[in-house]
Amino acid sequence: MTKRVGMEVSVAIGEMVKMADVDVVAAYPITPQTHIVEHIAELVADGELNAEYVPVESEHSAMSACLGSAAVGARTFTATAGQGLELMHEVLYVASGMRLPIVMTVANRSLAAPLSVWGDHSDVMAVRDTGWIQIFCENGQDVVDNVICAFRIAEDNKVLLPVMVHLDGFHLSHVIEPMLFPEPEEVKDFLPPNKYPLPLNPAKPVAMGDFAPPFIYTEARWAHETALRQSKQTILKVWDEFAGKFGRQYKPVESYRADDAKTLLFTIGSFSETAMTAVDALREEGLDIGLVRLRLWRPFPFEELRAVVKGAETLIVLDRALSVGGPGGPVCSEIRSALYDANPRPKIVSFVGGLGGRDITVDGFSAIVKRGIELAKTGSDREFQMFGVRE
Repeated sequence: MTKRVGMEVSVAIGEMVKMADVDVVAAYPITPQTHIVEHIAELVADGELNAEYVPVESEHSAMSACLGSAAVGARTFTATAGQGLELMHEVLYVASGMRLPIVMTVANRSLAAPLSVWGDHSDVMAVRDTGWIQIFCENGQDVVDNVICAFRIAEDNKVLLPVMVHLDGFHLSHVIEPMLFPEPEEVKDFLPPNKYPLPLNPAKPVAMGDFAPPFIYTEARWAHETALRQSKQTILKVWDEFAGKFGRQYKPVESYRADDAKTLLFTIGSFSETAMTAVDALREEGLDIGLVRLRLWRPFPFEELRAVVKGAETLIVLDRALSVGGPGGPVCSEIRSALYDANPRPKIVSFVGGLGGRDITVDGFSAIVKRGIELAKTGSDREFQMFGVRE
């Protein structure tokens, strides 16, 4: 029987890690992620979670320790944010390339310089090609549910890939929200024990992280690519089973009032909920507008995206990260690529905003939509727009 609790989202993550009965947590505290691992450390110290907590000296060491624990078959968790995610960057490739089912929550944070501890999506966009499954959350309930789903997905023998669960720093990580918590027995029933198929064992030697000369490296990378793309089948299955058991359904691409809308606003993360309110207000003004939200970032949901925007005339994409010197927003760049062959194809307008923790209000989203429609009509939609820059 689920129960309703009011709790800081970071603390709720720790409670889900406890329900998942993890074996090893290796982490280094960094704002705005600190409360996650701080609470887990308390649970271990108080005997509420029977796990090994490794207080490492850096995020690079945290992910390195996770490699070892996952490689012996231990259920493994970590968390980080911003600069910490960048410090472990090189080890992220090793975790995915070695097919280790590590789960990591990332409290998304902007990257220096200038130094900022506040939230945007600079960090996640910097690690988009590291070969991890990546899921975005809009609110605390999404986070709670997808932490549990992440373990189930990562440890499936058809997947065996690490998973990042993204939550916006401060906008989600430090907010107290009402959430529905499953009972520990329900989680235990949904999440079977981790049975890593080829754990490190001196009695049964296996090779991991081998040196790959040119004659085999390409094949190894293609195998990784194939596995990541095929993981979507398991992700969908796990989300469907979760919905059957707990009543909450998740999809790679989700929408709000988007059926037959001629103009669509595209968002990811917690700002999507503010954008929904803006859509309601614009509908009352008579604008034919809907919202598309991306939940599954990797593997990228090409088919689902094409289906949801079919028939739209204008697609206005908000990025919370800047591809410096490039096309503007990295998400918009991928959407343009995904829809290149679509016929008919909507006009795509790129906005970048909400950087460094700056809010975008309901009025702000309304302004983005109206400006986007104007740019699409005049044919001035080629260059990206930086929203909220003070002159």
